[in-house]
Amino acid sequence: MSATTNYINELKKTGDFLTLSRANEWHLDASEFMLANGTQVNVHDTGVIEFQPQVHSSKDIVLSSAIHGNETAPIEICDQLIKQVLLGQLQLAQRVLFIFGNPQSINIGKRFVTENLNRLFNGHHSVDGIAMNDERRRAKKLEDYVSDFFTRGGANRARCHYDLHTAIRGSKNDKFAVYPFLHGKPWKKSQLQFLLSCGVNTVLMMKSAATTFSYYSSFVHDADSFTVELGQVKPFGENDMSRFAKTRDTLTALISQKEVSYKEFNANDFELFAVHRSINRTAQNFSFPFSDDAENFTGFSKGELLATDGETCYYADVEGEAIIFPNADVALGQRALLTVIPLQLTDNII
Repeated sequence: MSATTNYINELKKTGDFLTLSRANEWHLDASEFMLANGTQVNVHDTGVIEFQPQVHSSKDIVLSSAIHGNETAPIEICDQLIKQVLLGQLQLAQRVLFIFGNPQSINIGKRFVTENLNRLFNGHHSVDGIAMNDERRRAKKLEDYVSDFFTRGGANRARCHYDLHTAIRGSKNDKFAVYPFLHGKPWKKSQLQFLLSCGVNTVLMMKSAATTFSYYSSFVHDADSFTVELGQVKPFGENDMSRFAKTRDTLTALISQKEVSYKEFNANDFELFAVHRSINRTAQNFSFPFSDDAENFTGFSKGELLATDGETCYYADVEGEAIIFPNADVALGQRALLTVIPLQLTDNII
C-alpha cells in the first residue's frame, strides 16, 4: 500500500488534515478521492485541501490560516471545519479551498521560519538579487493554488478569501478586519455584514497596494478578500474557543448554505478606520516609546512621539492618531507600524 493510499485512508478515518500537514512541513504528494456523500476531495499539497460538493454551487471560497504559525485560534477553527467535512458531519453547498499556510512555523510555534510569509505575496516571493527560501517558494505555490482554484471555478461566480489571523498585541477592538486597497472600486455592504456576523465590527480600510495574501486575492482575482484578526496570539490549548463562536458559526453557514442572510446594513454598527501612514524600519536602532503591551488602536495626542528610527523621530501629526501592528523587530525596509484615523463611510459603497 502506497504512502498516499495510507494517508487517504487515515483522512477518511480521522479527518485530521492538520496533523498530516504538520508531519509533512513543505511537501505532500497530491491525491484525490470522494467522500460517501459525493463531495470530491483534492489534496493539492501539505496544508492545501479542496472540497467540491456534489450539488451545484455558486461561490468559490478560500479560507486560510497559519500564514503565521503561532496564530493558533484560526488554525483550530479551520481544523474543526475540515474534520467535519471529511467525516461527513458537514455537508457543503459551496466549493472551498482550505489552506494552512506554513506548517513548519506551526511546529516551531513562531510567526515564520526564515521570512514573514505575509510579506511575500503579489509577486514579492521572486525578486532579483534576493535568494529563495522555503517561505518564498511556499508563497509562490499558494498563489498558484488559489489562482488554479478560482480559474477552475469559472466566470460569473462569487469569489471570496478570508485570511484568518490573530494579532501579536492585544487590541482595544478585540477583533478587526483589514479591507485591502480596492484601487477605486467600491466597498461592499454585504461583506461588512458578513464580518459583523463573524463578530467583527472594526474594519481598517487600506489605501495602497500590499504584499499580503488577502491583497493578492483581491487584486489579482477580484475576490472579496480580507485579513481577519481574531484577538491575540496564544499557544495551542490556551484559546477560549467560545470567543470565536460567531466566527465559526458564520463560516460554517457560508460554506454549507446556498445563501446566508445577515443583519440589515447599518453604518452605525461599525467602527471604521483609514490608514493615515505607514512607518518602515530603516535603521538597526529602531524603537517605540510605548510598552510592549500597548494595544492596537491606542490613540496618541498630536505631537506625541510614535517611533524612533535611527536619527529620525516620528510624531503624531493628527489628534487621536492610533497605532496598528507595531513591531520593532521587523526586517530592515519592512513596515514596523501603521497609524490610522477614524473614517466615515462615503458614497463609494454598494
